[in-house]
Amino acid sequence: MSEPFRPGGDGVRTRLFQIIFESDTPLAKGFDIALIAVILASVAIVLLDSIAAWEAAYGEWFYWLEWGFTLIFTVELALRVYCLEKPWRYLRSFYGIVDVLAVLPTWLMLILPGSWETLVIVRLLRVLRIFRVLRLMQFVSESRLLLDALRRSVRQIILFFFSIFMVVTIFAAVMYTIESPEAGFTSIPMSIYWAIVSLTTVGYGDIVPMTSLGKAITVMLMLIGYSIIAVPTGVFSAQVIRAIREERYSDEACPGCGHDKHERRARYCLLCGTWLDETSADPRLAAAGRYGEPGSDE
Repeated sequence: MSEPFRPGGDGVRTRLFQIIFESDTPLAKGFDIALIAVILASVAIVLLDSIAAWEAAYGEWFYWLEWGFTLIFTVELALRVYCLEKPWRYLRSFYGIVDVLAVLPTWLMLILPGSWETLVIVRLLRVLRIFRVLRLMQFVSESRLLLDALRRSVRQIILFFFSIFMVVTIFAAVMYTIESPEAGFTSIPMSIYWAIVSLTTVGYGDIVPMTSLGKAITVMLMLIGYSIIAVPTGVFSAQVIRAIREERYSDEACPGCGHDKHERRARYCLLCGTWLDETSADPRLAAAGRYGEPGSDE
């Protein structure tokens, strides 16, 4: 199965599971394609609705289209929950949370008053609908590989960001001591903001050191930024390569020479040509009328 979930019973629930969670039948593929089209259309409505001129001209159309998409996603989420053996496991998963975020904002706006106190909350809820675009990840098999690589590199990336935080804090404290408030270094948090902007070589220019010592320290920080900015990319890339290798290669050892790095679809050893499936006879021997164990003469 393409998802780590199981159907909640036989008959209708199993059939729904095969259509919604799998993609190896024409009906399941058609369901996936239709859902992708609806997701893209709903995201397009969210984007267009944020343009004032379009909202003024077609606001009512956007409103009803949004409710139509919300009803479709609500029914789909209900069917997903209905056909699963353990629905709460799905709702706690990444895609389950995204599915809930895809429908929850519109329903919440029904119960929120339209007064000015809640205007910011309503605006936030409307923007949250953009999370529907994340649902496209479940239709791309490579996304699971990337998510797996990200999980493996979480500790290294957290350690990297912790180290960066220590570096920018030290530089910020030094610059706060050296530079004057007129230069923009009014507090250590503002100096940390300057250090992050300088470390990433963005350079907004809103806070600029005025002293020669401050400029020299800024140069040092920029050079450090160039040397370490690629560290998380390298860590993540290494995990992606590792995941690709595990996806492509198996650890099954060859019964002839012991070589244990074969592609999962390989039938014969790359080095010695021995038949890898020890539970069945070598098809070359069977074709020659020899049905004994692989590699035997009987």
